[in-house]
Amino acid sequence: MLMRWIAWIARPSLQTVISIIPLLATIVTTLVTVILARATLRYAAATDKSLELAREQFEREWAPELHIHIERLSEEDAKVIITNLAKSSVLLQLVQIRKIHDAVPFAKYPLNHPLVGGRSWMEDVGDRFLALGSQEFRGTVAASATFFCSGRLYRTDWFRFELEVSGRNILRLVPITAAANRARVLQTKVAERAVRRQVVVDVVAGSNGDGEGK
Repeated sequence: MLMRWIAWIARPSLQTVISIIPLLATIVTTLVTVILARATLRYAAATDKSLELAREQFEREWAPELHIHIERLSEEDAKVIITNLAKSSVLLQLVQIRKIHDAVPFAKYPLNHPLVGGRSWMEDVGDRFLALGSQEFRGTVAASATFFCSGRLYRTDWFRFELEVSGRNILRLVPITAAANRARVLQTKVAERAVRRQVVVDVVAGSNGDGEGK
């Protein structure tokens, strides 16, 4: 009897073999699914990292960056030079120059000037500096620029310069430090359109249709 049972185990019937095949297929399918799932997760992680690196590289290459330099040409003349160091073009809107401790700029230049990447814009500022000579000015001045780029309004950090003016002479004008940060966004085009729509709504709500208030 024992020998028969051993022989039956050693030589299983066809029905037993057929019933084992689905079980083996399920096990193999599960193992393959786990392996594919791990490979998919690794591929997704590598793809996310590649996209992040590509986005960072794109932002570095196309992010706006302006450099501001004020150059002393003579004892009575000086120029502010703004250079677009980035690839993308910008539209200059405003250039401001102020004493480092004053909130109100003593020189403002409203502009609507396009500036292509790699190009410079310059303006004579000698008369503004000489106007400080009546006070025998000696101290730090700072310059900043506001501009549009890709539908957003940016403003550069303040570039600082050491200035010394006496009477009608610009005695000293040297840069101290460049801007510590890149240009930062002030307003997006979407926000600007929302403000304009709100102004229109306010005007319509406050009039009687003939342009006169209620």
